[in-house]
Amino acid sequence: MTEAAELPPAPEEAREVFGERFLEAVRYAELLADVGVTRGLIGPREVPRLWERHLLNCAVLSEVVPEGVTVCDVGSGAGLPGIPLALTRPDLRITLLEPLLRRTNFLQEVVELLGLDHVTVVRGRAEEVLGKLPPMHVVTARAVAPLDRLAGWGVPLLRPYGEMLLLKGDTAEEELKQARAALSKLGVVGTSVLHVGEGIVDPLSTVVRVEVGESPGGVRFAAKRAKAARKGPRRRR
Repeated sequence: MTEAAELPPAPEEAREVFGERFLEAVRYAELLADVGVTRGLIGPREVPRLWERHLLNCAVLSEVVPEGVTVCDVGSGAGLPGIPLALTRPDLRITLLEPLLRRTNFLQEVVELLGLDHVTVVRGRAEEVLGKLPPMHVVTARAVAPLDRLAGWGVPLLRPYGEMLLLKGDTAEEELKQARAALSKLGVVGTSVLHVGEGIVDPLSTVVRVEVGESPGGVRFAAKRAKAARKGPRRRR
């Protein structure tokens, strides 16, 4: 059996980013390094770089999230980026959306342990909660799926003039180019690639911003497509 890697001490940047919630951030990191690994929510090789690659990388997303809005973190997994965002931004109302029971159990435990009263855990897929959740100002996600597919899940959850803020890697620009046609069909009116976390993370975190307009046409299209996907392909007679 492989010995678990040791969680390194929190860097000074973590104190700056998490502020009054620094101790809760440390507790969250400890949970990820312990039960997060044993439950298969995060790989043991990620433990030595939990702070830089995961917690801080996600927390700096707060730089581009508007004040006092509602946020849905799609495919939240172990709570990334939703939990770090919640720790840095108590002004937000955050929903952690995750389909797997073992993950939602972990998320609920974390929310209760850290006293995150502004966070709600919901079990389900994005296409399953349409009409059950209120339309969101912001949808976030990290390492969930290619951009076109992710937008198909996330755009229907947005209210008019809402936006998706997606943590992506070095291929963000290329991924955005390839997804432009699909994004247009979804009613997307603007896209951009942002780099956040200067002085906190190196390299900077890359965020793809996807903005929708007033017209709900793209949202209706995505909802119909999601419904068709649930039914599966038609059989030829």
